Amino acid sequence: MKQRLAVIDFETTGIGPGADGRATEIGIVLLENGQVVDRYQSLMNAGVWVPPMIQQLTGISNAMLKAAPPAAQVMREAAAFVGTAPLVAHNASFDRKFWDYELGLLGLQRQQDFACTLLLSRRLLPAAPDHKLGTLTRWAGLPATGRAHRALADAEMAANLWQYLQHTVQQRHGVRQPGHDLLCKLQKVPAAKVAQYLQQVATA
Repeated sequence: MKQRLAVIDFETTGIGPGADGRATEIGIVLLENGQVVDRYQSLMNAGVWVPPMIQQLTGISNAMLKAAPPAAQVMREAAAFVGTAPLVAHNASFDRKFWDYELGLLGLQRQQDFACTLLLSRRLLPAAPDHKLGTLTRWAGLPATGRAHRALADAEMAANLWQYLQHTVQQRHGVRQPGHDLLCKLQKVPAAKVAQYLQQVATA
């Protein structure tokens, strides 16, 4: 696909953004023509405390964040790195909330849509045992990218899954160029109507 995309993953201190729920790490993978062309990763210090359970899950400690650059600096760099590229994430509703919140603190606003590999996998890969990122990576035989629940490794996994989903749409449904716009529409189509929808697209 001749399109540049930014695949994003956050590690955070909670399930929603706010005074206690802040991003602790961001990983971004830039895809172009089906290839990874660049990567960005940074811990980010938002001045919040990381609960022990989250430290255990991510391996990101309070001491690590104390030495990390300020969240505002990291988000400015991340926003510049992404530019106007369409966005992709696994369980994008989560990452979108944090992306929008952290940008909002800088007076910035997202202009582009998020495609969600979780929603798409539910529609395109119904035979998968579940639709967690790690499960899908193993089930589809995609490359291991490093420790789960670290932002860049998860962004790389989501980038691989994105390309697998595009390939599935091409090979199984005959859509020649399933780009970001189409897949953003597809993720809203009820699962039972996906084949019919893609047949209409393929024959249009």
